[in-house]
Amino acid sequence: MSLHAQISPEAQARLDAQKRTSTITSLIIALLLMVLVGVILMIIAMASNVKAIPQIVSYSGAAESEDNLQQKKVQTQIERKPSAPSSSMSKVIAANTSSPTAIPVPDIDVPEPSTDFGDGNDFGDGWGDGDGTGAGGAFGNIPTAMKKRCSKADRLQRLTSGGGTPECEDAVLASLRWLKKTQNKDGSWTGTQPVAMTGLAILAYLGHCETAQSEEFGETVLAGITYLVDKSMKNKGKLAADFKSKGWCYEHGIAVYALAEAYTLCVKSFGENINQLEEAVLASGQFMINSQNTNGGWAYSYVEDGGHTDTSIVGWQLQALKACNFTGLDFKNIKRCSKKALDYMKSKQNSDGSFGYSSTAIRHDGTTLTAVGALCFQIWESSANSSARKGVRFIDKNMKFDWKSKDHSDLYGHYYAAQVMINHGGKEWKKYNKIFRDEVLKNQDKDGSYKPVKATHGLNSGEYATHYRTCLATLMLESYYRFLPGTGSKK
Repeated sequence: MSLHAQISPEAQARLDAQKRTSTITSLIIALLLMVLVGVILMIIAMASNVKAIPQIVSYSGAAESEDNLQQKKVQTQIERKPSAPSSSMSKVIAANTSSPTAIPVPDIDVPEPSTDFGDGNDFGDGWGDGDGTGAGGAFGNIPTAMKKRCSKADRLQRLTSGGGTPECEDAVLASLRWLKKTQNKDGSWTGTQPVAMTGLAILAYLGHCETAQSEEFGETVLAGITYLVDKSMKNKGKLAADFKSKGWCYEHGIAVYALAEAYTLCVKSFGENINQLEEAVLASGQFMINSQNTNGGWAYSYVEDGGHTDTSIVGWQLQALKACNFTGLDFKNIKRCSKKALDYMKSKQNSDGSFGYSSTAIRHDGTTLTAVGALCFQIWESSANSSARKGVRFIDKNMKFDWKSKDHSDLYGHYYAAQVMINHGGKEWKKYNKIFRDEVLKNQDKDGSYKPVKATHGLNSGEYATHYRTCLATLMLESYYRFLPGTGSKK
C-alpha cells in the first residue's frame, strides 16, 4: 500500500494564481525592456543624424591679415521642420528676392569703353529686387508677396494666374538642384568670379524662398552666405575675388544684393542667427554708398571722380542699395545716394524711352539698358513713374527673344525685362510672357542647367558661363511669384 500526498483544492488554486501572476509580471517586464531598448536606439539614431554646422571666420577690426583669425561657429538657431520652403511654408517672409547679371569683366580703363555692350568690357547687371517699398503692382505689398511665394500652393496659383505653368516651377527646382550639385566645398560657385557667381546662386535660392532652414537646400544656402560674409569681413566690406580686376564693382554689387536679401529673409523673417551677417551687410552696403561719384554714378574699380561711369554699373548698385534699404539697418546717406543715382539714369534716357550706356547713345537695339533703367525707376519710385512707363513702351515695341539668334538671345536684358514687364502688368506683360516663357522652358537641359545661347554677352565664354545662364533663366522664371502683376498705375 503506498501513500500519496495530495494538495487541497484551495492550495492548488492559490498556486495556479501565483503562476499566472508571475507569468504576467514577466511579460510586462519584458515588454518594458523592449520599449526602453527601442527608445535608446532612437536617441542614438537621432544623434548620428545631427550634421555639423559650417564655421564662419570672425575677423577682428580692420586687420586684413589671416594670422590672427578667430574661428566662430555660425549660430543659426534653426529648427528643422518636416516640410521645407520648397514644398510648403507657413511663415511670412518680408522681402522680395531675385536677380542676375551678365559678367564679362572690364579689361580697360578709359572714358568710353568699347562699343559692344556686354562684350567682356563690362558686365551686364541684372537682377530683380522686389525688396522694397515702390508702388505699382509688384512692389506695393511686399510681406503678402513674400508669404505667397513661400507656399507651394500659392506659388502655383500665382504661376497660373500670371501666365505661367507648373512646368515653370519644375524647371526652377531642377535648376536649384543642379546648383546644389555644383557648389564648391568652400560654399562658393565656379572658379571664375566666384563672389559674383555665388551671389547669383544665393539670389536664385532666396527667390524660391529657400533659406538656411530649408529642408532640401538649407545647408547649400548657409554655406553660400557664409562664404560671402567671410569675404566681406576679411576685406573691410569690399566684396570680390580679385580687386585688381577693374570690373570688381559688379561683383561687389551682386554680392551686396545677395547678403542684404539673405539678412531680410533669414534674419528678419525667420529669426535665423547667422553670425556676422548683419555686420557684413552694413559694411559692404556703406562702402558702396561712400564710393559714389559726384555725378551720381559709380566707376570701374570704384575709383573716385574722373573714372568711367555708365548705366550698367549704376543699375547694379541701385538694385543692391534697394535691398539694403529694405533691411531696416542704418545706412548713412542711402536716400541721397539713390536720388543722385536716379538723376544719373534719367540723364541717359531718350525721348523714345530708351536708355543709353554712358550717354544717350543706345547699344544694339537699346532694349537691354532700357530694361535696366526702367526697373530702377520702378523699384525706387513706382511703376507709374514716367521714365519707367516710357521704358516699358520701348521694350514692348522693340524686344524679341530667340535662344538661337545672336541678336535676340541676350539673357542679361531679358532677365531685366521679365521683371519690368510683369511689374507693369496689363497687355504689355501678356505679350512679353508669350515671348519669353516657353523659350526659357524648352532650352533647359535634363540636368537642370541651360543650353548655350548665340549671344556673346558673357553667356557662353568662360568657365562660369553655364552657371551664369542657369541663374539668369531661373530668376526669370521666379518672376511669376516674386512680383504681383500690376497695371502700371500707382496703388
